[in-house]
Amino acid sequence: MASRRAFIQRALGGSAALAAYGLFPASRVLGANDRIRIGLIGAGSRGTQIFKAAMKCPNVEGVAVADVYTRQLDAMKTIVPGIKTYQDFRRLLDDKSVDAVLIATPQHLHALNFIPAIQAGKDIYQEKTMAFNANHAKRMRKALQGSGRVVQVGIQSTSSPAIGQVREYLKPENIGQITQLHGFHYRNAPYGGWKRNVPSDCTLQNVDWKAFEGEAKEHPFDPNRLINWRFFWDYSGGNVYENMTHQVGFWYKLLDLKIPQKVTMTGANYISPEMEVPDTMDVSMIQREKIMFTWNSMFGNNIMGAGYDEVLGNKGTILRDENFTFRFVPQEKKSVPPNLGEAPGKPPDIIGYNEISLMHMQNFFDCVRSRKETNCPLDLGFRAAVACRMAVDSYRQGRTVGWDEQKEEIV
Repeated sequence: MASRRAFIQRALGGSAALAAYGLFPASRVLGANDRIRIGLIGAGSRGTQIFKAAMKCPNVEGVAVADVYTRQLDAMKTIVPGIKTYQDFRRLLDDKSVDAVLIATPQHLHALNFIPAIQAGKDIYQEKTMAFNANHAKRMRKALQGSGRVVQVGIQSTSSPAIGQVREYLKPENIGQITQLHGFHYRNAPYGGWKRNVPSDCTLQNVDWKAFEGEAKEHPFDPNRLINWRFFWDYSGGNVYENMTHQVGFWYKLLDLKIPQKVTMTGANYISPEMEVPDTMDVSMIQREKIMFTWNSMFGNNIMGAGYDEVLGNKGTILRDENFTFRFVPQEKKSVPPNLGEAPGKPPDIIGYNEISLMHMQNFFDCVRSRKETNCPLDLGFRAAVACRMAVDSYRQGRTVGWDEQKEEIV
């Protein structure tokens, strides 16, 4: 069989050929009502959240979990007694009973988990930001091509029922020509509320430190780096990766925006001294579609809320608040305060974040069964990830960066 597989791959061109002949590693074929067995890679707070959301979906069974820290594995056993646990995620991928995996590891590990999962024939729910850098994004895309796998990137807003109504607002006869889009994400909490105490059992005996570091710069074991990984550039893009990606991904989907032509990010760290990443920042993206997309964030005031958007056209304005309430304000009512804007036609949709998370997860499982494209496929995650990486590179290099479309490189 191995020689036949190698012959077909050489003759017809890689994984696409193997998929066509049914030789690519794959999960069992699922019917519309079949139970989907899932594994979780990365059982921290976010991983636990999305795992619980998955378990609320009909006919889904959690059967395995992998994490470099044994404490997280023990915690998962209290949620699903009898669940199989692994410190090495590759052993989870060897389990043929696992149909799909949820990946919620630190951002620098996403590609390192995603690519072997594709090669093992698993469908994937990949938490945002999809890729740590452009190189990782391209490696993930290459792995997916021809595999036949289903991928959902964790930008939950793309599954909101409000999308249909927002598309109505975005029609040229309603909003006109859009030239600016402003996003805001504000919290009144040092460290963005991310800072965590280091447990006493966070020791080398209980942590696979080498697996955690992945391709990052090597450091001696440091439990604070493991527990508070969001503070460090080696593993994190800060709030750009945590929250800007959500707002970018949502509007990139609705407006079909490409990777920005240029990005400039400025900022500083004023109230979170233990973090390398900034707690106050401003990002400006020059889109090729003749739209300036800005994003502003801080951890010292929450007046704008944890997610607020303004889409500005010459005929009207779309406003979105942190409760996922959308409003349309016609240009002639420009003096009306944003929270009093009126939507044309039916009242605006109000969708809670937890509801959207569950809808997004359900969309993933629906697509695992139907093999249709998810609400947030890899291409959308790719564009959002690169835009976010451009912002990070601009900040760290102290300059405006661009995107070379031909080479697919940040320049």
